[in-house]
Amino acid sequence: MQSPTFSTPRPATPIPNVRPNIATTARPLPVTAAPAPAQAQTLSLDAVITTMVNAADGVSDLLFVVGRPPQVEVYGKLRGVEVEGLGATLQPAHVEAIANKLIGGTERLVADLKNFGSCDTSYGVPNLARFRVNIFKNNGNHAIVMRKLSTKIPTCDGLDLPPIFKEIIKEKTGIVFVTGATGSGKTTTLAAMLNELNQESEIHMVTLEDPIEFLHPHLKATFSQRELGKDFSDFAVGLRAALRQAPKVILVGEIRDRDTMEIALTAAETGHVVFSTLHTISAAQTVNRVIGMFTTEEQVQIRQRLADTLRYVISQRLAPKVGGGRVMVSEIMGSGLRTREAILLGENELRDFHEIIESNYQNGWHSFEQALLKHFRDGTITEETAMLYCVNKSVMRKALDVAKKSMQPEDDVPSGFRLNLSALHNEGGAHAVKK
Repeated sequence: MQSPTFSTPRPATPIPNVRPNIATTARPLPVTAAPAPAQAQTLSLDAVITTMVNAADGVSDLLFVVGRPPQVEVYGKLRGVEVEGLGATLQPAHVEAIANKLIGGTERLVADLKNFGSCDTSYGVPNLARFRVNIFKNNGNHAIVMRKLSTKIPTCDGLDLPPIFKEIIKEKTGIVFVTGATGSGKTTTLAAMLNELNQESEIHMVTLEDPIEFLHPHLKATFSQRELGKDFSDFAVGLRAALRQAPKVILVGEIRDRDTMEIALTAAETGHVVFSTLHTISAAQTVNRVIGMFTTEEQVQIRQRLADTLRYVISQRLAPKVGGGRVMVSEIMGSGLRTREAILLGENELRDFHEIIESNYQNGWHSFEQALLKHFRDGTITEETAMLYCVNKSVMRKALDVAKKSMQPEDDVPSGFRLNLSALHNEGGAHAVKK
């Protein structure tokens, strides 16, 4: 049985006309007509995607990997999906055909896949969803991950973000980092923050994205959403151009190199608010990553510039929720005297970002441990989850032990007896008198 394809089937390779060896052939063999090759089955990619998305509630990603069935990620766990026409496992020809369909002959994507081993694009299925797509090489074969994008613009209230997020968007200058691993919801958090600004401020916002994930309507704000490869060639070029486009807010989808970081700091120093993401897991790691992008000779100046411009670092993770689903757990560090000092001089026993964050809890800052402890007390996550997703396990262990004791019912129950002080005074003995 011939493998199905996602494009027009190529004609079968003709059988070569082999001349028999007369010297060794006594008589010609009878010739029988070869059976006609089976027609390759052509599948609709939109139909395949629709089947996978509708396989379960809560689908966030679609995966196409050779040797595995088509898979979907549901609340952080992979499960296979039976798709008619694709068989039990994907063959190299299947995934390559899907990749070619998604690339669509775009020269930039073809060049990126050839030169760098991966490329990013977007794809939409009408009346279903839009997807952020990464196509990459895996052991010589194509592989594809498609992130399902929500068509509804998220809100801070809808995501149940802490109240400090509405304070963060009031910043008029500086840089705000939202950090975390791939798939931790950074883009969704940023979209919610920009949505709040869109409803409250008459300003121009320029976004540089790869690709555009949420299409913001023009409400009070005016949006200029630009996509890498379509509207600008790289983030440094796009960000440099954005400075001439009269924005008050600039969103940089991801800062990947020194040049982009340099321009982002310049934008933050010249009256703009810059929102961006980094693949770091904590505030301390974020500061070190930024400084590490520059040479040793530049780092003293960069520490000064970062101390002056950094407003907030929001690090986040998605943890499994009791009863199903996931909950966002965050660490938030703002800008203060001690924060700036730690950036300028580096961390030591007296200048520790984790301690600085926890000591500013009343200001809305919090560490992962404080956020996890709150979710544990609320019954949102389990003790095991709190330990798995924390940064400082010894601190988390102690905090959980204290929390469990405070959450248990008191052992001391009133006995129903009271001391008769009058009898004690008069008779010199203690008597228990029933209430």
